[in-house]
Amino acid sequence: MRQLLATWLLLASGWCSAWAAELSGLRTERGDEGIYLTATVKFELPPAVEEALLKGVALIFVAEADIYRERWYWTDLRASTAVRSMRLAYQPLTRRWRVSLGAEGGGRVTLAQTYDTLAEAQAAIERISRWKIAELPDVEGSGYYLDFRFRLDLSQLPRPFQIGIAGQREWQISLARTQRLRLERRAVDTPAADK
Repeated sequence: MRQLLATWLLLASGWCSAWAAELSGLRTERGDEGIYLTATVKFELPPAVEEALLKGVALIFVAEADIYRERWYWTDLRASTAVRSMRLAYQPLTRRWRVSLGAEGGGRVTLAQTYDTLAEAQAAIERISRWKIAELPDVEGSGYYLDFRFRLDLSQLPRPFQIGIAGQREWQISLARTQRLRLERRAVDTPAADK
């Protein structure tokens, strides 16, 4: 029932959003230390959003991954949740772009890097590689599914922008995907035996 509702909401949001993002290569794998997610999110920045960036307004993109365990007798149980924030900002003095990765909705910064062009900075945000979304004990057995969401977090914009962009479709950059959790085992390179 929950998957049917999620699919309906996905279709409805696709009709309302003018700047939807595309998701490709979404896969999960089981590692020695947990469950990891890899994906590519492709999106185009509308001209108004790009103009705001050039004027010094930083954008926060948020990726969220929830793992649920299906239960026939009650609502599905959330087994794990992970949130990653990516801050994109233009630095006019150096004419460089800065991408900062944080955990748990904009908490502490775990990685920051600068780029020469907007395209390079955007590509760094679009690639999600081996992001740890769960501990191994949290996901045991079968009957799990993944709920993945990616969006531009408008609540992190300066107050005047929040009021000015209310209801403008070009600021609605988002996607959501729900799929059964398929865990691939990461291939480990083994040295060839001496002959």
